[in-house]
Amino acid sequence: MFQAIADPTRRELLQLLRTGEEFPLKGITPHFSMTRAAVSKHLHILSDAGLVHERRVGRETRYRMNADPLLELRRWLAFFERYWDNKLGMLKMIAETEHEAAGAKSDQPAAQDGK
Repeated sequence: MFQAIADPTRRELLQLLRTGEEFPLKGITPHFSMTRAAVSKHLHILSDAGLVHERRVGRETRYRMNADPLLELRRWLAFFERYWDNKLGMLKMIAETEHEAAGAKSDQPAAQDGK
């Protein structure tokens, strides 16, 4: 799944399909500056990852997003959020400390050179 969502085009495809509505390939292709075959290849990769469902309607294949695997990914990533939050909190503290130190230096009167 990581490989499937790593590509920016596939992430755009998921954004397009996020409504849950089914789209035929001919309805998806105009949103991208690539061939229909290239869009189809990206859709198949998303389908293989379980992120897109395909359904045949006559001669047409329709695609819709399946967000369930993304929820599983979200739960997995949630475990690591506490580490990110901790690191971001430390970065904020360092930045604020440096900002306050720089402000204190600018408030001091300039040194006289003895004249």
